[in-house]
Amino acid sequence: MDVRPDDAIQAYLKTGEHDPMFFAWPGNGVLDKSRIGTANLRDALIAEVVRRTENQQGLAVPDGMDLHQFSRQKFCPMVKGLFPRSEQEIVLSMLERSVVFLTQDNIVSLLRDMTWLGTAWDLANLYLASCSAELLAEDAPQLLGLGIGTTCYVSTDYFHTKNHFEDYVLHEAAHVFHNCKRETLGLPSSRRREWLLEIEFRKRETFAYACEAYSRILELGVDQKHRQKLLAELALSPLPGDDRVDGEEYLDILGEAVAARNGWKRILGRCSTDIYESVQ
Repeated sequence: MDVRPDDAIQAYLKTGEHDPMFFAWPGNGVLDKSRIGTANLRDALIAEVVRRTENQQGLAVPDGMDLHQFSRQKFCPMVKGLFPRSEQEIVLSMLERSVVFLTQDNIVSLLRDMTWLGTAWDLANLYLASCSAELLAEDAPQLLGLGIGTTCYVSTDYFHTKNHFEDYVLHEAAHVFHNCKRETLGLPSSRRREWLLEIEFRKRETFAYACEAYSRILELGVDQKHRQKLLAELALSPLPGDDRVDGEEYLDILGEAVAARNGWKRILGRCSTDIYESVQ
């Protein structure tokens, strides 16, 4: 049965999925169909997001906020704990430009420039949620942040979270380390040191959640005794609701990190590829 462009557009808006061959569209060959179909789907997504938020605005970024300074201050302890001094400034300079908060002023251009239609759909839902608007699908992922390459797209809900152990800006930044190759930043690389940090694939979420919580414990804790108290409080709180993270292991890693002089290295050690390669 032939599929019309309107049907394909509605299917995409509801699911984020599309026919990679764009058979529903006219055109001279696959490339022409793809060009036309991609433009139509992207335009429809933008129009729907604008429609759903025309009377609802997301929370604004605080007035006068210097995003680069905010990012540098946020990421500095993590970078200093994970990288040698000779590489810290290079990594920090990349990270301080990586954070993008989704707002009414930039959402259209972000959706327009996003390479992949599926990712644009996820980004649209992240923004809709920040505006308390209806998502494109009932089962759309409930995202607060989305990392793509070296960019961390974040909801402005970040500035109003009530959970003082949450920091999804830092969480998404932690994912950048396994998404960015060392050679991209001009750093020495090898077959065994291809990425900024060699994080075991199965432990990527554990690493990000542990970095997130450890960062907050360091920010809130005035001394070692206070940090241990915060860790005990965290252990009684809801653990990450992510099937990829083992709650007991997560708390064990944090316990080791809080007790250590450089907890960042302990987190990395528990989540790196080296520990898994050694037991193969």
